[in-house]
Amino acid sequence: MPDPEHDQPEIPPTAEHKSGFVSFVGRPNAGKSTLTNALVGSKVVITSSKPQTTRTVVRGIVHRPDAQLILVDTPGLHRPRTLLGERLNDLVKTTLAEVDVVAVCLPANEKIGPGDRFIIAEMAKVKRTIKVAIATKTDLATGEQIGEHLLDIQKAGAGAGIEWAEIVPVSAKAGDQVSLLEELLVGLLPVGPQFYPDGDLSDAPEEAIVAELIREAALEGVRDELPHSIAVVVEEMGLREGRDADRPLLDIHANLYVERDSQKGIMIGHKGARLRDVGKAARLQIEALLGTPVYLDLHIKIAKDWQRDPRQLRKLGF
Repeated sequence: MPDPEHDQPEIPPTAEHKSGFVSFVGRPNAGKSTLTNALVGSKVVITSSKPQTTRTVVRGIVHRPDAQLILVDTPGLHRPRTLLGERLNDLVKTTLAEVDVVAVCLPANEKIGPGDRFIIAEMAKVKRTIKVAIATKTDLATGEQIGEHLLDIQKAGAGAGIEWAEIVPVSAKAGDQVSLLEELLVGLLPVGPQFYPDGDLSDAPEEAIVAELIREAALEGVRDELPHSIAVVVEEMGLREGRDADRPLLDIHANLYVERDSQKGIMIGHKGARLRDVGKAARLQIEALLGTPVYLDLHIKIAKDWQRDPRQLRKLGF
């Protein structure tokens, strides 16, 4: 994967060319990942109706002739209940101090609550970064709700001592105002060179994105308590040897970890049906992303209470 520190720009920088990093923050399930994918125009982060889906900071890259907008998708900030939760929060706070713009996502179909105020208060502590507010999920709200929500965002920012550079209502799902948001974010970036080569959509390793796509497939349709217990590690990934160049096959061997025997049974399903469904859904997503036929070998393993165990967290990449 490219290293932005050392890669040569694909196009010569001009006085007008802008580049910079924008971080989306918000409580879990506020629409950050869907918005990242909509701006990039491709799936680089997983989305789910379950809160706390995102666990890694993934950069999505928007390429334009006049700018390069690098989107940093973070886990949802929340009051942590586990060691994993504490580590995710630390990851967010480190990210906020290193980007050019922080954009807080506040769903337009929900009132601003204690979780949102907690995040806005945390943002206020990051003094030098430009701050933007995004009213997400406007397709789920009425015009009157959106108007009230925008006023509430203004008041919540003022109460925390934040002067928003922009407040933008957006529906990533419907595509409403996504282009406008892109223009406004680019306008806030500093003048700078292209950091990543044309065509790169993310700087996350392919194995990390593949693991996330497998986890997304595993999240669909499970009981409410299970999503936070699922972790995926890609053990091996490579093109199968001895095949013609025009008939490549990518072999992926991955382990899906849960915390208890009962959860393993849920993931396997009746006579292995659920695991087969997860494998098929994940394989189709991976093939669409990488453009190569895939053989996916997926196994379920138990890592007892891994969210609270420092040794297990390290093993699983947290």
